[in-house]
Amino acid sequence: MSPETAASLRTKLIDRRQLLEKAVAERGSLDDIVRLVEQVDAALRRMDTGTYGTCSVCGESIEETDLERNPFVEYCLCQLNDQQQQALQHDLDLAQRIQRGLLPPQDVRVAGWEAHYRYQPAGPVSGDYCDLVTTGDGDGDLYFAVADVSGKGVAAALLMAHLNASFRSLIQVGLPLPEILARQNRMLLDHHLPSQYATLVCGRARQGGVIEICNAGHWPPLVARRDRIEALEESGLPIGMIGERRYETASVRLEPGETLFLYTDGLVEARDGDDSEFGASRLGDLLTRHRALAPRALADACLETLGEFLRGSRPSDDLSLMAIRREA
Repeated sequence: MSPETAASLRTKLIDRRQLLEKAVAERGSLDDIVRLVEQVDAALRRMDTGTYGTCSVCGESIEETDLERNPFVEYCLCQLNDQQQQALQHDLDLAQRIQRGLLPPQDVRVAGWEAHYRYQPAGPVSGDYCDLVTTGDGDGDLYFAVADVSGKGVAAALLMAHLNASFRSLIQVGLPLPEILARQNRMLLDHHLPSQYATLVCGRARQGGVIEICNAGHWPPLVARRDRIEALEESGLPIGMIGERRYETASVRLEPGETLFLYTDGLVEARDGDDSEFGASRLGDLLTRHRALAPRALADACLETLGEFLRGSRPSDDLSLMAIRREA
């Protein structure tokens, strides 16, 4: 394991332990929280003794991608026979198809808005969440959401499916955006998953160019104006992390031809072979050059630029992006 990967995983484990300590302080020493703290401490001890990332059964190194998805893992697939590995692959393929089936249409046009998204898992399944929901009969509002669940792999994908179901059902009830986020926060906490949380930004695009946005700890959405790139910095805490929280709504008006751009950290935190980060600044420059493009063309330009930056390096995180443009 490279020193950079080891340092990154240690930081993630320490961050997770701090979140669990907050959960204990908020909710008491529940058995599942204690168990997770013990798993974090055991992983940190293996780091200190130099055995972290080594299979406890066969002694071979565990794949770094597997450790990124689950930093608690202690063994590789050596315990599985050929039949078991085939069954596991079948389950992952099925999970991938199911998750793809939860995604909305990739291109949506409604009430003067045009939207397009890209969804690229780093593995078989993703912890990212993208959604586009229309109301009315072609003349209603456009709801949208982009989220990033902590961790990777199947556990994150299950939480993504939970977000998908709750977001759509709460829209149908007609709740305002802050209440939708507050209820999602409570639902995650009620399921006793203190190590799992999600950053999420959601919104409602109305006729006339006004967009309401509610942000729970996610990367700031960007507005590609005719003369500048504007970051919408207002943000609350991620959902599923700490107690009862109130979320605030911000409003922004887009003029015809202007675009709202949302993304997950798989874009801005992508690193090339020299360990350089793609970064928010490079994304801002990209939007400046291509802000006049329609959403699908803008997504193409973004992913092409990212591919040139990576120069063949394999993405280490799930990536999602969404562009919502007020039609000219």
